[in-house]
Amino acid sequence: MITLTDINKTYGTHHVLRDVSFSIKPGLMTGFVGGNGAGKTTTMRIILGVLSHDSGEVTVNGERIDADFRARVGYMPEERGLYPKMKVLDQLVFLGQLHGMSASSARSSATDLLERLGLGERGGDTLESLSLGNQQRAQIAAALVHQPTALILDEPFSGLDPMAVDTTLEVLRDVAASGAPVLFSSHQLDVVERLCDELIIIASGQIAAAGTRDELLRAGAEPDWELRAGSDTGWVRDMPVTVREFDGGYVRFAARSLEDANAVLAEAQARGTVLSFGQRTPTLHEIFTEAMR
Repeated sequence: MITLTDINKTYGTHHVLRDVSFSIKPGLMTGFVGGNGAGKTTTMRIILGVLSHDSGEVTVNGERIDADFRARVGYMPEERGLYPKMKVLDQLVFLGQLHGMSASSARSSATDLLERLGLGERGGDTLESLSLGNQQRAQIAAALVHQPTALILDEPFSGLDPMAVDTTLEVLRDVAASGAPVLFSSHQLDVVERLCDELIIIASGQIAAAGTRDELLRAGAEPDWELRAGSDTGWVRDMPVTVREFDGGYVRFAARSLEDANAVLAEAQARGTVLSFGQRTPTLHEIFTEAMR
């Protein structure tokens, strides 16, 4: 497990990170989300040792992280960093060898990854000849070719179509299943909500929320209530609740108490058929928006 404890980072008078603390657990996919400039990339680079930090510490299983461990981490930066005129397979083999693999082991790993990521027939092509989405897949393969013990990916799904996202997810889940901690950032909240096991939300350099997806959803703003009835529900506006959304037989509302919500249900039953009634769990997008305020 990789653990960050009270990490601070400043640039001059600008405090980029303030007491950032969280853990990346082995075997889990951890999503790291926040607005532009929130501190995601800075945090990732501190874990990797690319940037120094002013205070706090990064540990692995309770021991201070060192260069040997960092050398085994797979990293994909948001900015593509592969050689555009070099053939894809050749540079993956080259990168594997830089990590200490034999040429044959690196080629075997690279070939397998390209097949799994849907690039099996493009290994002999130069990177610049690929579409942007396929370049992104090649960049992911570069982070995985040396069979890393931990994985840190900055916007790995950027530019990928839905099928490519699913293919990439399958590969990443296999890495997590091997016991490797996996941290990835993304602006695609719908993808993050669907893919990850744990979530970390960072806002203005501080951790705003962290936990499993279900924990964050439960800890979000008090859920609204939803009523679907067989007739018009406009009368709900006269009840002691706040109507959020209304469309004929559907209404979403906030209630100050369970009693107020049940009063709406009782009135709906008295007026006719109730098709459905219950609490609406907030989405990750809604929780993220609330955390960023």
